[in-house]
Amino acid sequence: MIKITLVKSTIGEQKAVKETVAALGLTKIRTFKVCEDTASVRGMIRKVRHLVKVENVEQA
Repeated sequence: MIKITLVKSTIGEQKAVKETVAALGLTKIRTFKVCEDTASVRGMIRKVRHLVKVENVEQA
């Protein structure tokens, strides 16, 4: 599992970047989502890596 946190605003970004952030479920700065570490999620993170912070989360 990985925790994705939005740390920078999407203002001024291209439409595709804004849509990718929305698809990850991030709306406002400092919001986060815990997702499974899959190839598709990693691809979306790679596209918006300048806006997000990614952390590994231990499963309980």
